[in-house]
Amino acid sequence: MFEIEHYFSIFVRACILCIEVAGIAIIVISMVRGFIGYLRKDDSIRIELAKGIMLGLEFKVGSEVLRSVIVSGWSELGTLAAVILLRSLLTFLLHWEIREEEKRCQEIASGRSGEGSGRRSVLGMKASCHLEPSPSADPSREEPKAAGIPLA
Repeated sequence: MFEIEHYFSIFVRACILCIEVAGIAIIVISMVRGFIGYLRKDDSIRIELAKGIMLGLEFKVGSEVLRSVIVSGWSELGTLAAVILLRSLLTFLLHWEIREEEKRCQEIASGRSGEGSGRRSVLGMKASCHLEPSPSADPSREEPKAAGIPLA
């Protein structure tokens, strides 16, 4: 029985390592893309960077949940719970930040707010957005219709 537990523990630790590496790679790639976007003065990079960080954090939370399978004591479990709570809170804040930024961009698109409003986000960064045309604004992308009824 001890041998099975030993191999199970090795397997779980290998899975945790793979998930952790995936999360770290996603965060690093997002940071590099964010830096390149910053250098190119791309306004939409804030949202893309936040989404990348959020995805990487979700991988890290997943690895911590998997780690809970092999913890051996209450102190380890408490530490693990605190780490999961902090990462989940950060992910929640990033979700909220992205939602607020997208709302602001929609307000700018509809003409309710000036782009030079100077509004600052929760994280203290000046909000900016890059508005892309909606698919319905491009006549070549419209769905085919017969007598005003969508065919799709």
